[in-house]
Amino acid sequence: MATLRLIINILFIFVCIALTVLVLLQEGKSAGLGTISGAAETFWDKNKGRSREGLFVKITKVLAVLFMLLAIILNLNVF
Repeated sequence: MATLRLIINILFIFVCIALTVLVLLQEGKSAGLGTISGAAETFWDKNKGRSREGLFVKITKVLAVLFMLLAIILNLNVF
């Protein structure tokens, strides 16, 4: 059981580091404040989900759920 706990700890550390890096790589919400009126919707704005930023958001959500699950598993003290 000690090896399983070690593997889960290593996976938890990897998820923590990956989540931190992804959050730091993402563009802030205030980055597009140049178009304050909202009238200037560009091709980039419409297809943001298919871009690298959209991929970062999706991966961040998955890693956040994995982070929470691993934290709960490690807190159960079953191992």
